[in-house]
Order: sequence, then C-alpha cells, then structure tokens
Amino acid sequence: MTASFFDTLWTSLPVPCLVIDGQNKIVEINPSGETFMNASAKSLRGAPVWDKLHVNAPLDEAVMRVRRDSSALFVNTVDVGSGEKPPVECNVQLTTIVDRPGYILILLDPREIAHKMGRDMQSKTAAKSAIGMAEMLAHEIKNPLAGITGAAQLLSMGLSGDDIELTDLIVEESRRVVKLLDQVEQFGNLRPPLRKSVNLHDVLDRAQKSAAVGFAANMKIKENYDPSLPPTYADADQLLQIFQNLLKNASEAASPAGGTIEIRTFYEMSLRVQRPDGTRAAVPLQVEIIDDGPGLPSDLAGEVFEPFVSGRENGTGLGLALVSKIVSEHDGWISVTSAPGRTVFRISLPLVPKILDL
Repeated sequence: MTASFFDTLWTSLPVPCLVIDGQNKIVEINPSGETFMNASAKSLRGAPVWDKLHVNAPLDEAVMRVRRDSSALFVNTVDVGSGEKPPVECNVQLTTIVDRPGYILILLDPREIAHKMGRDMQSKTAAKSAIGMAEMLAHEIKNPLAGITGAAQLLSMGLSGDDIELTDLIVEESRRVVKLLDQVEQFGNLRPPLRKSVNLHDVLDRAQKSAAVGFAANMKIKENYDPSLPPTYADADQLLQIFQNLLKNASEAASPAGGTIEIRTFYEMSLRVQRPDGTRAAVPLQVEIIDDGPGLPSDLAGEVFEPFVSGRENGTGLGLALVSKIVSEHDGWISVTSAPGRTVFRISLPLVPKILDL
C-alpha cells in the first residue's frame, strides 16, 4: 500500500478522527473531524485537545490508561462538543498507534444522526396513517361545510344588525376550516417529484428574493455558499416550496424588530440514508437555514416533522410535515438542532445519478 492510499483512506473515513501526541496536542484531524469541530485542521494542529474538544467525561484519565496499558478503550454515550455548536451524543474510541509511542487515535461516533434517522423512519410510518385519516376526514367534512356556508348566506338575506354579524361569522369560520382542509388534501395528494439536474443556489436565490419582498422583509439574510457545489437531482418547484417554508418559519420565529437568517451550503461526503429497498445512498449536498430566534420549544424539538404538531398559536402543523415528506421523496434527509439564539434546519440531498450526468 502506498502512502497516498492511506492518505485517501484517512480522508474518506466517515467518522470524526483525531490523532494526539504524548502531550495531548492535536497532531492530525480528518475532514469529518473538521466538520464536527467546525474548524480547519490548520487551526487545530498543535492545540491542546481538551481545549478544543469538550467532553462531559474524564477522558484525560482514559487517555493515560490507554497509553499505560497499550490497549483500546471505549467510552459510550457521552456528550461531545467543540464550543462552536451544541454538544452531540457520541461513543468514543481510544487506541494507541503502532510505532508512534504516546500517540493516541480518537474516533468519535456521533449518535445524533443515527437517532434522528431512526426517528425519521418512525415518523414516516406515523405520517402515512395520519395522511390517510386526514384525507378521509377532509373529504367528509368539506361537503357538509359547503351546505352550512350556503345556508348561512341564505339566512343573511333576511337579517340585519347583530343577526347578520352572526351569519357572517358562520361563513367566515366555515371558509377558514375549508382552507385548512385544502392544506390537508395538498399534504396527502402531493404529486411525485419531476426530478432533473438542479442548481441548488438558483433555487435558493429564488426563495430568498421572494422572501425578502414578503414575509422576511424585516430580516437580514446572509449567504454562505460553497460555489463549487455540484447539482442535485430534484424537482426545482418542490425544492422552492421547501426553502420558502423554512425561511418563513425562521422569519416568524424572530422578534418584531427582525433578526438574521443565514443560508449555508456545503458538501459532506460521509452522510448516507437508507432507501426503502434497503440500499444506502449518499446525500452529500447540504443546505442549512439558520436563524437567531428563540429556538424551538424543548417539548416539540423531536416532533416538529410530525403532522399536526405546531409550536405556534393557530398553526396547522402541516408545513414542516410537508417539507419532511418532500425531502423524503427526493431520497434526502432533514434534521433540526435548536438552542436559544440558534436554530438550524439542515437538508441533505443526493447528487445527480452518474448515468444521467453523462
């Protein structure tokens, strides 16, 4: 094996990996580690590892034991962070390196992604049942509502004063319920995506321009794009619907004085999702919608993609469920991390299949 092969292997490892020397200083870190730490290898090399890697367990003692016994050690289910973003629950593996006395290899196995993906699959099953029930109810309720609205309008012709206000209220409320039922039917009857090669930045620009003259007029929107990002395989109109929905949510979460939304794109080759047929597919194209609002209520953070779950008064709870459904039908994945002052919705999408990219 050549040195270049092992360099490629190190770069390709899908989990964050660090090498520290006998003084517990960072010697090397792989690209997945840079992403996890939200810092470049250049800025991390030579830094004391525990200044950069924050763990809620006494790993310095574990490192000493690994050096002393020259054996591997596993530390399960600890919170690991870098100070740049909220901690992530990880399993940590420590082992010595042959021919490098005192050097330790640290592998981090983030449990957050596996947990969220598992929860996402459960959510899809629950959503199918909810969709079927919702469609049936929407159809059955709209017919009598039309009759109620018509009857109220007929009654209003012979009324005046306070009485006509009551019939107007019946009509107004009936129409509001019909509008909600229309959303339910849209959720259940979304057409399959018409997928083709799509430039993500073109779609994001369309969503941003629409938001800036409407619901996000009081928000500052920042772009943090990776200009080298290759195209995805998607339905551009449905992607636009996703981004507009997430930008609207971020705007509504802000204070009346406004706030800041950051749109970030980047490439992460390690993330994969499992298709319905059991095969795994890479989703390396990442889009993050980041806002500085108060964050999601803690009791809803794990359920925001479920149908009919909403943290807003009079919210239908269908917007994010619809977003999740569209992303899923694009063989993608959506997640959210939230803390006061920073909420991040992250969409992971596939590349254009090679057979279509020729």
